[in-house]
Amino acid sequence: MTLWGHRDFRRLWAGDTISQFGSTIGLTVIPLLAAGVLNATPFEMGLLAAAGTMAFLLIGLPAGVWVDRVRRKPLMIAMDVARAVLMLSVPVAWWLGVLDLPQLVVVSLAVGVCTVFFDVAYQSYLPSLVGRDQLVEGNSKLQASMSVAEVSGPAIGGYVAQFLGAANGVLATGVGYLSSAFFLFRISAVEPVPHRHATPDLRREVMEGLRFVFGNVNLRAIVACTGTSNFFHGVQNAVLVLFLLNVAGLSEGTAGLVLSAGGVGGVAGAAVAFRLGTVFGQARMIWLVPVLTWPFTLALPFVSGGWGLVLPMVGLAISVFGVVVYNVGQVSYRQAICPDHLLGRMNASIRWVVWGATPLGALTGGALGSWIGVVPTLWVSLVGAVLGMVWLLVSPLRSMRDLPAATSVDAHG
Repeated sequence: MTLWGHRDFRRLWAGDTISQFGSTIGLTVIPLLAAGVLNATPFEMGLLAAAGTMAFLLIGLPAGVWVDRVRRKPLMIAMDVARAVLMLSVPVAWWLGVLDLPQLVVVSLAVGVCTVFFDVAYQSYLPSLVGRDQLVEGNSKLQASMSVAEVSGPAIGGYVAQFLGAANGVLATGVGYLSSAFFLFRISAVEPVPHRHATPDLRREVMEGLRFVFGNVNLRAIVACTGTSNFFHGVQNAVLVLFLLNVAGLSEGTAGLVLSAGGVGGVAGAAVAFRLGTVFGQARMIWLVPVLTWPFTLALPFVSGGWGLVLPMVGLAISVFGVVVYNVGQVSYRQAICPDHLLGRMNASIRWVVWGATPLGALTGGALGSWIGVVPTLWVSLVGAVLGMVWLLVSPLRSMRDLPAATSVDAHG
């Protein structure tokens, strides 16, 4: 049976889809609000970009231990509600005339803390909900939702910011988180009682997750590739909006349209990832697709008005196609080889590195943007992100075709 007939997965999928739409709108309008209304400097934009993912670096490792100790669905619901309250504080402050950049930074940081727990629990929950033999299909469908949201979310957010005010666009984010919590609450599957140590020890349990990740040569390559690319994407996040608005001279709505172009490629990538895995191999697509697609992102600095939008948007779409296929493949690989009782710590250990690299990149991007300028910093970010795939090319993943079977995981778990 495919996951179309899996009722609880459909509920998870529906909640995630709504949440993704709210999130992508919010991620677009908050930087637009900071740059266009609060007149943020490049360094302040870097600080704001860093705040959203700093929590992965600060609490990512212990979060994995805590996720492995509790049932994951109630934790995800609680984090959705908390994120909704935090995001809704932005339009309230705007309506009262007291919104400032420090509030945006604090909200982004606090939402990031909730997102750490939600994402680690979310990726650890999927295998128990759908089974390991349907991981690629499940991740493909979830990536499809994310990509559809990325197509329309930035464009919607950009035009909302332009015509209704950026703060009002944050409302969609809060409503999205509440809707996600509602659908998660309706999942009826009984979650297994988590495995717990007889004598809990935070340091020992953290080290178990780190040893599993960094003791596996293929996981090390995936972590190095994703971490490198995320660091340079963080650099990009600090200057891209400034580049589109101040250098390329685009309106807020057109800037949102450009940012949404990547989502078009993401939709296509998610739609065909399962098929690509069948034809070329689920493990092989982890390195092959990035080689063929990621370099197209280098067209982005050539964006300009009118027909000058076409080539950069096509290049962005192709590169994000590759990013989505890569993510479907590498997340499925991670979930396939990891024992159930280590899923939370495995995901947290990887995210500690790969998401922890993003705020460091954002801070670096803010400093570089102030020092060498926005355009050179954008070039540094794009070239560095593309070169992240070199880690995959020198790893044993190149000799593999498919993911390990569930039986081999059990034998080693």
